[in-house]
Amino acid sequence: MSDKIGLFTGSFDPITNGHVDLIERASGLFDKLYVGIFTNPNKQALFTAEERLALIRTIFQDQEHIEVILAEEQLVVDVARSLGASYLVRGLRNGVDAEYEANLDYFNRQLAPDLETIYLMAKPEYRPISSSQIRELIHYQQDISLYVPKTVSEEIKKYEKK
Repeated sequence: MSDKIGLFTGSFDPITNGHVDLIERASGLFDKLYVGIFTNPNKQALFTAEERLALIRTIFQDQEHIEVILAEEQLVVDVARSLGASYLVRGLRNGVDAEYEANLDYFNRQLAPDLETIYLMAKPEYRPISSSQIRELIHYQQDISLYVPKTVSEEIKKYEKK
């Protein structure tokens, strides 16, 4: 019997408490869960990909079946194949996310019909939170500690002191 391997992807810039919750919930569904950090060329990045990798690895350092990887300049389906993943994991906060994910799913199924996508609904307390909104709060020097893991808010404080 082969292991159940999942791949949860995103830009995670920055990772939010909602992301952490989804990753933790998804990790219970698989023998191995990869968290793939991708770069979105349409977004202005707050953290470099390497900084995001280090932050997220710190958050999940005690969870052996979660592995955080950097997957720049690749299609999700190609990364999934290279890792032996049979499942893509995606989070949904609202109908806008569902529509966006439906469009991605169409192409993913065309490119890799053997990959199944699993959608996890965000818990109600995390639905309003997005990385884009967190970046805006940071821009206006607002406290983000309620919305992100402690490691992220501490890293932001380092930037503010510079």
